[in-house]
Amino acid sequence: MQPYVLVLYYSRSGHVAEMADMIARGIESVSGIEARIRTVPSISPVSEQTQPSIPDEGAIYASLDDLRECSGLAMGSPTRFGNMASELKYFLDSTTPLWLSGALENKPAGVFTSTGSLHGGQESTLLSMILPLLHHGMILAGVPYSNGELTSTETGGTPYGCSHWSGTQGDKELSKEEKSLCIAQGKRLAEMALKLS
Repeated sequence: MQPYVLVLYYSRSGHVAEMADMIARGIESVSGIEARIRTVPSISPVSEQTQPSIPDEGAIYASLDDLRECSGLAMGSPTRFGNMASELKYFLDSTTPLWLSGALENKPAGVFTSTGSLHGGQESTLLSMILPLLHHGMILAGVPYSNGELTSTETGGTPYGCSHWSGTQGDKELSKEEKSLCIAQGKRLAEMALKLS
């Protein structure tokens, strides 16, 4: 089986999903590795299944095997009060078997996010996603300043990981710089995954 970087995300308005596609483009620009895009289902306080086992559209739902067998991970979430979305956290809370076996140790990982306001918690959201990856023993790969867009962007973009400013109405498209940073982060993860595997 060809090695892959898992692009795992949760998205409500579509911005994080678009970022996932850009990161996948960067991954697949590297020969010998592919991107596997997966999402997580919405959660509900109702104690019954409310989502089909396969979504009607978009990426299919991630499994623990997708995570176990990946060579690297890009993980994205919209900001929820400066934190990752509960849907992604709920999935991560199910990864204890992977933690116990050390299945993710020494694999590269990066994170990405989208916020409605420019100072709406981009970096704290990225940090909230980094914490469980550290517990899994993953090697973090941010976005280095050799990517000039980090210093020229007037929208999103951080060294902690890619970010997008979607606007309070969710009407801002990904900027040229944001797209470029997503592609660069995907490429970096793919290159690291090949070197480490």
